[in-house]
Amino acid sequence: MTTQQLLEQIKLKKSFLCVGLDVDLNKIPQHLLALEDPIFEFNKAIIDATHDLCVSYKPNIAFFEAYGIKGWVALQKTINYINENYPDIFTIADAKRGDIGNTSSMYAKAFFEDLNFDSVTVAPYMGKDSVEPFLAFENKHTIMLALTSNEGAFDFQTLNVGGNELYKQVLETSKSWKNSENLMYVVGATKAEYFTAIRQIVPDSFLLVPGVGAQGGSLSEVCKYGMNDKIGLLINSSRGIIYASKEADFAEKAREEALKMQQEMQTIMADKF
Repeated sequence: MTTQQLLEQIKLKKSFLCVGLDVDLNKIPQHLLALEDPIFEFNKAIIDATHDLCVSYKPNIAFFEAYGIKGWVALQKTINYINENYPDIFTIADAKRGDIGNTSSMYAKAFFEDLNFDSVTVAPYMGKDSVEPFLAFENKHTIMLALTSNEGAFDFQTLNVGGNELYKQVLETSKSWKNSENLMYVVGATKAEYFTAIRQIVPDSFLLVPGVGAQGGSLSEVCKYGMNDKIGLLINSSRGIIYASKEADFAEKAREEALKMQQEMQTIMADKF
């Protein structure tokens, strides 16, 4: 999916919602555990209930890897189900990969070719040659960690390095990499006050923003400081949507929570555009 196609979906659905698929077997409805593949069945129900309210799904790869081969099979089935039934959805492999060049090339091949995701999250700590292998894939997007929402983000990301905060240097440097037009960036919603500075560096890039809802981030604050003239935001919500209920009505309740966010986004878009 190209950036323009993503933007068209945002305008069509009046939504820039990304639903995170962080499937924990301890949290899903008990009746699903009797099924052959409870992870996939849970995902399928959530997707069917919310696909018209969101523009993206983001499986967190760790939640699939944790279950070994069965988890990988469920991931394969999930991404295939999205691609076959809802090809207008932008898919994100939340894998946070990042390694030396030839290893990154294999990671990129796994997520872009074998699993056919539209994008993958990467960690930039190892620099240019760990990220460019992902950027080499045409019409695929690399979503680089920039300023995250966790407590430990302040250990390194905001350190002053040569008169500039490290996350700003990472953003600036990444713009010089080959095919950097394929970059998006992860910026935590709990860091809303930083969006103005980030937009000065990457005014046109899409930002993937976790942390709205369960983690306490404010959608209105993120949009106030982070939205650009082409929206430029994908707001992720995971737990607040997919675990809205642990009963048989879990998909229905997930839809209700997704609808609340979509309606708030529609209002924000109407006010701004």
